Amino acid sequence: MKVLMFGWEFPPHILGGLGTASYGLTKGMSQQDDLEITFCIPKPWGDEDQSFLRIIGMNSTPVVWKNVGWDYVKGRVGSYMDPQLFYDLRDHIYADFSYLNTNDLGCIEFSGRYPDNLHEEINNYSIVAGVVARQQEFDIIHSHDWLTYPAGIHAKQVSGKPLVIHVHATDFDRSRGNVNPTVYAIEKNGMDNADHIMCVSELTRQTVIHKYFQDPKKVSTVHNAVSPLSQEIQDIVPQKNPSEKVVTFLGRITMQKGPEYFVEAAAMVLHRTRNVRFVMAGSGDMMDQMIRLVAERGIADRFHFPGFMKGKQVYEVLKASDVYIMPSVSEPFGISPLEAMQCSVPSIISKQSGCAEILDKCIKTDYWDIHAMADAIYSICTYPAMYEYLKEEGKKEVDEIKWENVGYKVRGIYDEVIKNYGKQ
Repeated sequence: MKVLMFGWEFPPHILGGLGTASYGLTKGMSQQDDLEITFCIPKPWGDEDQSFLRIIGMNSTPVVWKNVGWDYVKGRVGSYMDPQLFYDLRDHIYADFSYLNTNDLGCIEFSGRYPDNLHEEINNYSIVAGVVARQQEFDIIHSHDWLTYPAGIHAKQVSGKPLVIHVHATDFDRSRGNVNPTVYAIEKNGMDNADHIMCVSELTRQTVIHKYFQDPKKVSTVHNAVSPLSQEIQDIVPQKNPSEKVVTFLGRITMQKGPEYFVEAAAMVLHRTRNVRFVMAGSGDMMDQMIRLVAERGIADRFHFPGFMKGKQVYEVLKASDVYIMPSVSEPFGISPLEAMQCSVPSIISKQSGCAEILDKCIKTDYWDIHAMADAIYSICTYPAMYEYLKEEGKKEVDEIKWENVGYKVRGIYDEVIKNYGKQ
């Protein structure tokens, strides 16, 4: 079976959980020998792991015909794509896009990030998807998150193949209910046109059914998993000071993630004891506000803001921690506590998160209950038996949550969708 997947990010160049989940899922699915995945992203960098799938860069798929030689194309895109594919794609340009801003290869440039002109990039991505869908052979289309829903719809219209979409989050999660109507319209259109909708949690599934008015029969929950730790990460030696405990928040510092509740809980813990340090790793539009709040609470000497972390840095921070906390207000899934538990770090998560549906060996509080959060932090830092139990049992639990099993579940959905496609 051949799958055409549309995504927005792929490791090692990631900006959040979407890239991590895309990698884990495709790697898990690749355990099935008869499954071939072609993964489209706006801008490959050339250092992505293509050992188990093929990556097509939307920034190297031509939409305007340019007469360019083989060696020139090889020099420009050869690090991550076969030049022959460039010419094959060029043969499937389907309209006059000369009015668009293209480069010397006739391709549209993409930032590969989440720029101010994101909606323009989403639209351009779906234009390029029309070329890819005309040239590639595939049995099913799989679109990750709202950014690629228009591309998935376009590919479905061109090819007549079924479309499944993967809801990693909705705008209700990102905006705390203050929904952007443009984003909502893109999301709803994607769901209306999809033959099946996969959601990362039952929490998200209920949002899709009730807020986007989807038929429950076509909406499934497919929980995320966690990738096994590489040898390099296993070999990281934790940098710990025995006289102090470290409590870590790791994620975007935005209202969705509940950073202010972390600060308030920290202030309460520090009223009881001073031998705890708090780390808020990440960046986001609430960072300055949080720095001011920490200063107002008089806890700046116990608080650290190391900025955005990626790759190995994440695990260095986790391994140096005694407690991990995710106080998200609305978290569709939340892979980070699984990563913390993999590193044997006791974790506290909000009940308003999708991963709370599959995790038991951690402490769950309501995101707004800073008293319960502070109690949990203080208890783990103070009582060795509790720390040891959550450390060992938590690791055992997440080691059984594997992407390979998620891959089989997704395959089952593909088979069902293909079997029933066109029968409605």
